[in-house]
Amino acid sequence: MSGRKQQREQIAADALAALGNRTRLRIFKLLVRAGRDGTNVGTIQRMLGVPATTLAHHLSTLTQADLVVQERRGREVICTANYKAVNEVLEYVRAECCAGLEAAEASEIEAA
Repeated sequence: MSGRKQQREQIAADALAALGNRTRLRIFKLLVRAGRDGTNVGTIQRMLGVPATTLAHHLSTLTQADLVVQERRGREVICTANYKAVNEVLEYVRAECCAGLEAAEASEIEAA
């Protein structure tokens, strides 16, 4: 398997693992619904009823997986979903996981 293909696979695995936690999935869904303007950390905390330290931990995980972007605006931290990264993960899943066994076999042969 090529280095680029391995890197793409790792990025997808990290993103999917980050979304594999119910609280992080709820945070991410809220941010997708907030749109491109995002929302501040206080609103996320209020809407989901998550303690501040727990929220910070989960936001950190989502940010490390490149699914969430945080930007400081004055005293606020605005969080937005990283739509580009999400689309890349979804494209990876479509291309690599939904191609059928023949494509998987060809990919394995190619990697050898």
